[in-house]
Parts: sequence; structure tokens; C-alpha cells
Amino acid sequence: MRNIRVIARLDIKGPNLIKGVHLEGLRVVGDPIEFAAHYYREGIDEILFMDSVASLYGRNHLAEIISLTANDIFVPITVGGGIRTVKDAKDVLKSGADKIAINSAAVARPALIKEIAEDFGSQATVLSIEAKKNQNGSWEVYTDNGREKSGLLVSEWVEEAASLGAGEVLVTSIDKEGTGRGFDIELMRQISKKVTVPIIASGGMGKISDIHELISQTDISAVAIANSLHYRKISISEIKKEIALSGFKVRI
Repeated sequence: MRNIRVIARLDIKGPNLIKGVHLEGLRVVGDPIEFAAHYYREGIDEILFMDSVASLYGRNHLAEIISLTANDIFVPITVGGGIRTVKDAKDVLKSGADKIAINSAAVARPALIKEIAEDFGSQATVLSIEAKKNQNGSWEVYTDNGREKSGLLVSEWVEEAASLGAGEVLVTSIDKEGTGRGFDIELMRQISKKVTVPIIASGGMGKISDIHELISQTDISAVAIANSLHYRKISISEIKKEIALSGFKVRI
């Protein structure tokens, strides 16, 4: 029986928790440290911090937020955005993160995946993919928080990254992100069949039945949720109850 993890995704700009649609039109939601603490108290399995503007400035700015969060939260913390070198990864991990998520820098130089995995382990190396469906029906990898096309096909990139040492893959559907219209089942199904490493599905959660559809029709290992949690549309306990009722293991 497959175990499903529930992850709270917090996109950060400066000191603020923000949220948009299709990774655009970002609006301030509140204090990320307060939200993370609330999710921890409510039973979240992991926290995911993504610096949404880090690629523009060339570095990750979340050290203080990570440090303050890690003092009081005892679940795994994954951090992404602006991590371009092994030193960047080391600095983020020293701040209190447990895992590193890389996207733009890995696309620019795939060897970075191998370097981080060799230094810190595959279990700490997460490939972040921002995927958008193109006109011919395949999915293309985007970088810089969904701003730039890479020319890479998601199906090929995920296999290469896994071979280089990525121990987990976070897949964000740009088409579905922030819409509340359900996950991109076809995309998640395709990727989860390509590799054996755990897949985290992100983008589209809107109602509780979306969880059942996702986990019953794909082989994903975790779901990262933002909008529905931030705006209290659905609780963590409701999500976990649905996972259990669907016949999967979940930490209650």
C-alpha cells in the first residue's frame, strides 16, 4: 500500500507569503512563518518554501525565514529558488532546510544535480519542474518561476535528472497552478511512469475529490498544496481523511 505525504507549499517574495494563478499575478497572503507554524500544528507532513523571485536576483533570500521556522517545526523542510551552486545548497541546508529543490540552475547545467546529490545525498536533492503543455500536446519545462521556455520535454528531462541523482521530483503544472480546477492527471501519470523516484504533484487542488482522483489514477508519492490551505478552503485533516478512505497510507 502506497504512502502519501501531504506538503504545504509556501511561495515567498521578500518577507511575504504570496500566491498567484499560473505562477503570475502574485498577491500577498501573510507571514510565512506563522502559516508554516499553523500547518505544523495541524499535522502537515512537510513544508516546502519556494523563493518566487530568487532567479531574478541570482540567490535565495530565505535563510532567515528557514532558520526561524526550523526552530519550532519538526517536519522536513524543502527549499527552492535561486540555488545555483553546491555552496548555495550548503548555505540553505545550514539554515535549517532538509532538502534542496533546483530548477533553473539544473536546466542550465545538469551536472549541478549530480554535484548536490554527491555532497548531500539523493534524499536531499529534489528536481523542481515547472511544466506547461504546448501545442503538440507534450509538456515543456519552464524556468525562472514559469517565465522562460527551456526547449526541454518534461518526459526526457525527468529521466535525465533521475539518472544524475535527483532523489525526488516536484512537478508543478503551470496550466493548473492556482486555478482550483484539479490536478493535471495526465501529466502526473506520465511522469510517475517514467521514473521510480518519488513524485510530488503540485498545482490545481480545489476540492477534496481532487485528491482521490490524483492518488487513485497516478503513482505520485506526495501532494503539495498552497491555495486551498492558505485560504482555509480545505483542512489538512480533511485531506488526510480522504487519502485514508481512498485506501492509501497517510500519517494521521
